[in-house]
Amino acid sequence: MSSDHCCGECCSCSRRAICVSALVLAGLSLTVTGVTIALVFAVPKQPPVNRECRTSQNGSGFLCDDRVTCLPPSALCDGVHNCLSGADESQHMCSDLPNNLPSNLVFRCGDSRFWIFVDKKCNGMNDCGDCSDEIGIYAACPPCGPQWWECTPVEFQYCLCIPRSLCKDGRQHCYDWSDEYVCTRG
Repeated sequence: MSSDHCCGECCSCSRRAICVSALVLAGLSLTVTGVTIALVFAVPKQPPVNRECRTSQNGSGFLCDDRVTCLPPSALCDGVHNCLSGADESQHMCSDLPNNLPSNLVFRCGDSRFWIFVDKKCNGMNDCGDCSDEIGIYAACPPCGPQWWECTPVEFQYCLCIPRSLCKDGRQHCYDWSDEYVCTRG
């Protein structure tokens, strides 16, 4: 008698048990696969974190993960972890500047190939190199403040005003020399 010879119901029971087991396993496999597919495709992605905030100077800022700390834009991607989680130095955000930055933190200069952080706009300094961050409709800067003297500067770093701290310092900073003869330090 060969070993694969079955007698009576034993053989058919074994075959039936194997078939049932195979069907149960196949069903479980499909169920697990179905659940996996449902989890992958049916669960909505988390919405992006809203990082907008107002700095203490009432400018646009970057909100850290603690939902309290609001950084000025120029503190981003500067090599210093200002957020405890390091969100301000994230590889994704800092790898392709300014494209990966929130748009409210970027100011495009007159030559759109160049940009600055928005907190550098209207700071009295020629950060764009063409004064587009200090002059014109896109900058929309207020007139010179009390700490500034309005004139046409001779130095490239200023646009419409010079700091009053430069008044009467023995050097010409304004084309009309008003910084040396009229201006007073305030």
